[in-house]
Amino acid sequence: MMFVTPAYAQEGAPANGETHGAAGTVHTETGVAPGEHGTGIFPPFDQSTYPSQLLWLVITFGLFYLVMQKVIVPRIGGILEHRHDRIAQDLDEASRLKAEADAAVETYEKELAAARAKAGTIADTARDAAKTKASADRAAIEAELAEKLAAAEARIAEIKASAFAEVGAIAEDTASAIVDQLIGPKASADDVKAAVAAAKVEA
Repeated sequence: MMFVTPAYAQEGAPANGETHGAAGTVHTETGVAPGEHGTGIFPPFDQSTYPSQLLWLVITFGLFYLVMQKVIVPRIGGILEHRHDRIAQDLDEASRLKAEADAAVETYEKELAAARAKAGTIADTARDAAKTKASADRAAIEAELAEKLAAAEARIAEIKASAFAEVGAIAEDTASAIVDQLIGPKASADDVKAAVAAAKVEA
């Protein structure tokens, strides 16, 4: 758009697209070629701009390729390599820890088996010692009981013999008294003893 003076406006007739303002100035539109108005084509689809579009596409693709090759791809490759190394280290560490755990479990199982065997040996030894002690204690108790029983039997035999002796004397005295009561005159001591002995034999 441009501005012209009133003198220039009076010299020429109004051109196409010119309008007169209230101040006497004339406005005109410039910079647009005749026939370009009203084409209705979207600029990227305009065939006249294809060469420039292809040129900018090649330039943009080249720049993008350079950026990818020089910056993005090395960085992604470095990240992937770092992660790969980290994963390999983690796997090695896991393998080492697993080997240590397996060795610890094996050692524990061996120690547990040895402890069980030792406990079994100790139990067998204690059982045998307990049996031996019980047998010795039983033999001592049985011997003591046998000794006490023999002493008791001897004492019983002694008491029995004494009782029998006393019974014999009592029986002789009782028989003598009964004979005196029944017969009158006293019987001799020999006759009473013989009668008591005969009574004992019959009993």
